[in-house]
Amino acid sequence: MKSLLYPHMKTKGISIVLILFVFLVACDGGKKKKKKDPETAKDTTKTEAATKKNAHPKLSREVLSDIVKSIPSPLEISFLIKDLGIQYDKKLLNSADNISSYNTNYKKALNLGIYSTDLGYANIYEQTQDALYYLNSVKEMADGLNIGQFFDFKTIKRLATKSNNLDSLLLETNTNLEKINDHLQDIGRADLTILILTGGWLESLYITCEIAKKSPNELLNNRIGEQKIILEQLLLLLSFYEELPNVKNLIVDLNKLQKIYENVKIDFQYNDPTTTTKKDEDNNEILIVDDNTSTKINFTADDLNKILQTSKEIRGKIIN
Repeated sequence: MKSLLYPHMKTKGISIVLILFVFLVACDGGKKKKKKDPETAKDTTKTEAATKKNAHPKLSREVLSDIVKSIPSPLEISFLIKDLGIQYDKKLLNSADNISSYNTNYKKALNLGIYSTDLGYANIYEQTQDALYYLNSVKEMADGLNIGQFFDFKTIKRLATKSNNLDSLLLETNTNLEKINDHLQDIGRADLTILILTGGWLESLYITCEIAKKSPNELLNNRIGEQKIILEQLLLLLSFYEELPNVKNLIVDLNKLQKIYENVKIDFQYNDPTTTTKKDEDNNEILIVDDNTSTKINFTADDLNKILQTSKEIRGKIIN
């Protein structure tokens, strides 16, 4: 299955940076400055300084939503792994026995992303018992963040026993994430959306690296290399909340991973897209657009080992 994002990563990554730049300039430049009374200016200096120190620019709903949609679902890489004939390995997943130690919103959000990836991995391999096991983990993390109401667990449970429809799984996942994102934006906690995304992405990268190490494969290597662009996008999002202690530490760790990714070279070759149609479960026709743009990834086995080791260390801090 072709990725919904990878062929566009280069242009999409640039456009996201430009959108954020324009957004921030508009926020700062669109405000008219009022003249201060000389007698009161001195009294308010300390208050304004404190406010500036604690404030951070807010991402607009539209900008964050666009970025969220641009990041591919971990389900896609799980589907690819299974399609390559690689056996299911439960040992790679995060144990639900760790849940009791996730007692902060920071840990709950990251591990909600991790457990969601594990749920998708188990489901695609038709490991129904494990899928239900991780569904409960997802529910507990979501309830702990007070966003459980935005998960259609009845539908997810049905899909967890039916792994042959990736499109439905992707749609359900994206729909839930959009609802969660809207809610967290409304209550001023968009940082939790970003942490959920980061946790899911990191788990997917870790699983892929572990499998690629045991079963070397060019397709898996390409997917690992392509994560260079996704990492840049996540770091860009996290930078809006770097004043939060835990987020600051996470950024430091992810910057180490980004440093390794500097050795990864990605070359893009554009080809015209093709279109096909297929019918869904309700016999409705769906238009499928295949972007035939190809990528050539260049990095060494040593780079792969470093990416694996660093992602494993970062994940260890999150799940333990």
